[in-house]
Amino acid sequence: MVGLGRMSLGFNTTRRIAAGALACVVLLPVARGQEKASTPTSVTPKAKFAKLHIPRLEQGPTIGDFLDMQPSPAFAGKMLKVDGFLQRDPKDGTPVSQKTEVYLGYTDKNFYVVCVCFDSEPDKIRARLVRRELINDDDQFGFVLDTFHDHAHGLFFYINPLGVQQDGIWDEASLNSSGPDYSYDMVWNSEGKLTGKGYVAWFEIPFKSLRFPPTDVQNWGVFFERDIKRNSEDSFYPHITSNAQGFLVQGADMDGIEKVAGSRNMQFIPYVVGRGFRQLDDRDPFNPRFNGAYLQVRPGLDSKIVLKDSFVLDTTINPDFSQVESDQPQITVNQRFEVFFPEKRPFFLENSSYFNTPINLVFTRRIADPEYGTRLTGKSGPWSLGLLFADDKSPGESVAPYDPLAGHKAYFGVLRVNHDIGKASSIGLIYTDRELHTVPGELECTLNPCLVGSNRVGGFDTKIKPGNKWLITVQALESHTKFYDGTHKGGTAYDWFVERSSRNVEYNVLYQDTAAGFETDTGFFRRPDVRRFSQFAQYRFRPSEGKTLQWHGPSIFTINNWDHHGTRLEWFTNVNWRFQLNGSSDFGIYYNAGHERLRPQDFSTLTTNEDYAHFHRGFWFDYGYFKPVLLSAEFNWGQDTNYDTAVGPPVLGKSGFGQVSATVRPIPGLTVENTYLLTRLRGVSTNLNQFNNHIIRSKWNYQFTRAFSLRLIGQYNTVISNPLLSSLQPAKNFNADVLFTYFVHPGTAFYLGYNSNLQNLYSPLGVDYNGNLLRTSDHFINDGRQIFVKISYLFQR
Repeated sequence: MVGLGRMSLGFNTTRRIAAGALACVVLLPVARGQEKASTPTSVTPKAKFAKLHIPRLEQGPTIGDFLDMQPSPAFAGKMLKVDGFLQRDPKDGTPVSQKTEVYLGYTDKNFYVVCVCFDSEPDKIRARLVRRELINDDDQFGFVLDTFHDHAHGLFFYINPLGVQQDGIWDEASLNSSGPDYSYDMVWNSEGKLTGKGYVAWFEIPFKSLRFPPTDVQNWGVFFERDIKRNSEDSFYPHITSNAQGFLVQGADMDGIEKVAGSRNMQFIPYVVGRGFRQLDDRDPFNPRFNGAYLQVRPGLDSKIVLKDSFVLDTTINPDFSQVESDQPQITVNQRFEVFFPEKRPFFLENSSYFNTPINLVFTRRIADPEYGTRLTGKSGPWSLGLLFADDKSPGESVAPYDPLAGHKAYFGVLRVNHDIGKASSIGLIYTDRELHTVPGELECTLNPCLVGSNRVGGFDTKIKPGNKWLITVQALESHTKFYDGTHKGGTAYDWFVERSSRNVEYNVLYQDTAAGFETDTGFFRRPDVRRFSQFAQYRFRPSEGKTLQWHGPSIFTINNWDHHGTRLEWFTNVNWRFQLNGSSDFGIYYNAGHERLRPQDFSTLTTNEDYAHFHRGFWFDYGYFKPVLLSAEFNWGQDTNYDTAVGPPVLGKSGFGQVSATVRPIPGLTVENTYLLTRLRGVSTNLNQFNNHIIRSKWNYQFTRAFSLRLIGQYNTVISNPLLSSLQPAKNFNADVLFTYFVHPGTAFYLGYNSNLQNLYSPLGVDYNGNLLRTSDHFINDGRQIFVKISYLFQR
């Protein structure tokens, strides 16, 4: 019932993954210019050259040299000109609707890209002053550099017409699962300027911010993209067809860059955080209390050492995550399995794609409270390497002071090695380890992270590209877990995935087999002892690809799960019909049907296996045609299981789900994002309320300049439950965040923030017979607040 309608599981669909600026970028061989930089150069898709040849410049251009929508006399004929952009969407292979010209060159220190983006209706260009990275709703221009030319990894640089930056890592292997990696921040310069004929985008990329092979002559891959949001138009040079799978493998070759210095060998970011706080301490279930400090000063240091322009050693001491904003709202009540919340902390996000595998074995939110961490990532020839090690104080801090576990740490280690095969295939190995040494017989904490003394998982995976429309991935793993009392368990896990993608047809099939003894305490893992077989198929009708309708069509997604005794645990089917419109808009209808079998080992209140039938009828829409407003909504009605009954086994209930989001930009610089979530269950025959869960969130961001911003977030969450039908506690919670940011560039910034949390807790604090905090219905207690200041500065040498 929680947002099951929009299943778009064909991973190479035209819907952009993660709404990223480069989520659908593909390359074809393009052109090579003249050998001498002094000779005027220009290439188009019709030119029969093998490479783009980048000319060396005596000095770099400025944006002022192109504000007349052409190069100034100082640069006319001296930079490589690229034009002839072709659409991928909405009309694959047709020319870009607005004239687009790109000019390229380099100096000893910097790589320069200038795009002259003409527009016959300049008043319709979408350009907003927003926080760094948040430009996905705007018109934009950018490019990807495949500096190791391995067709697997790249660095991307995008800006909107006002010059707001977005950058990160393009990883071919993780695109399907998580999209581009926006966490990797580089220091570079950009400017954007609206003109009466369109806009100009200017990029200055220091070579010291890049990583590339330590050779005198560089051979890179590259592609360029221009997005025109009002038309839902994505155009590329060279042409990117949606009738093939894979992106970087189709990359254009680029040479001409010679004898340039690469990354700075060392970077240091010292920082200091001062905060005053008050927080709830409920580690001792019999004596909850508050603690805090008027002033707590915490220094820290992040460092980066670049080894031969290919590998990067990152370390952190006393990492601080005060400025990380709260998680996006999700329904967490009445869930059988853990809900996935994405990582937000910069140290763990950066280069996280190096550790991605089909089965999630590295979920860094398991490292809840590290004191230090180190990571080595990089690539040499066809070999990629990732090493991660960190401690975690949270096990020893999550228990009462008298628990023997108090003060103990867990330690996490990950090793990942990958080898490229050909242009788009690879094979890799991974090993993960979590260690927590405890004394048998003394441990009082009963949570699984406390009980596990060590958990080790190892295995291999491979990606195979048998053609431009097919993808095959395989992974095999084995785990070994040792508990604090000396007992052991272990098991295997397998994953097979096959996908075929084209412009009209998407199809994939997945088979997973997870043994009863398999466990990963470093990854995100919901259940053992299950065999899963799922399929997804979609067909897109493209009747005219006109001004309004891009495509429409049906899709079907099915899941069948069994345990290793042959008992069917679940089957589920989603069918929907989707209409994709221009102007960032779509809508559709769907129907879900399924059965879930619960066993006595799943719920102790069951004496035999019981079957629960689920169904949902629903619809959704996204509307982004007008610049100031983006709207989206989804609703469904049907039948689900109430797992949190007051007494007895789970029961069925009439379900309802709704989600409404609205992003409004009433004045320049201000963005307001509002979200409302509702989930409810009622008795099937009695119609009595079992529970209602309401979540309301509003996020306000005012951008004074590209560097200076003010962000406000307020979120209200309430659970209204019937004590006769539900064991959920009636709860109310209000969380508020305020953050001033002055962001000069990655590594150099100033933060001033305040956050607080109000709950309907009884005063004085107490617990009921189940160990739950006592709550009231008429007032709130501030059970967590802090004010903090953080200053950091980037040193490079």
